[in-house]
Amino acid sequence: MKIKDMPIRVISAAIMLAIVIPLIIIGKIPYAIGIGLIALLAFLEISKLNNYPVIIRLLSFISLILITYSNFDANMIINGLSYKILSISLLLIFIPIVYFQPKGRYTVNDAFKLLGFIILVGLGLNYLILVRNMDLKYLLFVLLIPIITDTFAFISGSLIGKHKFTKISPKKSIEGCLIGSAMGTFVMTMFYTTFIGNQSNIFIIIGLTLLMTIIGQVGDLFFSAIKREYNIKDFSKLIPGHGGILDRLDSIIFVVICFMIFIDYL
Repeated sequence: MKIKDMPIRVISAAIMLAIVIPLIIIGKIPYAIGIGLIALLAFLEISKLNNYPVIIRLLSFISLILITYSNFDANMIINGLSYKILSISLLLIFIPIVYFQPKGRYTVNDAFKLLGFIILVGLGLNYLILVRNMDLKYLLFVLLIPIITDTFAFISGSLIGKHKFTKISPKKSIEGCLIGSAMGTFVMTMFYTTFIGNQSNIFIIIGLTLLMTIIGQVGDLFFSAIKREYNIKDFSKLIPGHGGILDRLDSIIFVVICFMIFIDYL
């Protein structure tokens, strides 16, 4: 990141926080609507990478919204996430292959890519709704883990990073990743025991927090791999200095999925 880009990045971050923080605090329907808007923007970013027919984009977005708003316990917009919803999504994504593949406009490979994106992002966004409905403190825990981890990884990597971590993201260093996870684990373990509770075994909290800092960095690299495959720097220029919605969601999606897998142990 260049020094001259800092003011733009800071202003964009301030605007994002001014929009997001009130929605997070209010929760319920306004927050869920905000998540739906994020789903729309994320879908627009991923769909532009391939020239899908309009009907495919529409059906894919419907599938994403179905999963995003499933199991939403505030007035139950849609019945809970089930095999039925997943089955509908499968049919919506796969049936059009029969018509469009002979025309060379929508292939089996395209369908599996879309399905993977819809399940990953839809599940992540659905979990963000569920976690907020459970407790605001849990949501803050999930959101702050990748922020704290990435911040310390960036600072330490810039100062002492010498060993490259992966070709997927050449700017990441082993030193930065290790220090980011260590500091993310320390800070967020303190957050958990201070603001959420210390009923759980401290070693379980530390272990699961450490796991989430690692999973968050894996999520960042996964979305970087997508950008590398399509030879793009950012998914969009929606947020000046930050990129697109998916550039901000990458770590969070993986962290919240990991959190929901192990929530019974926290």
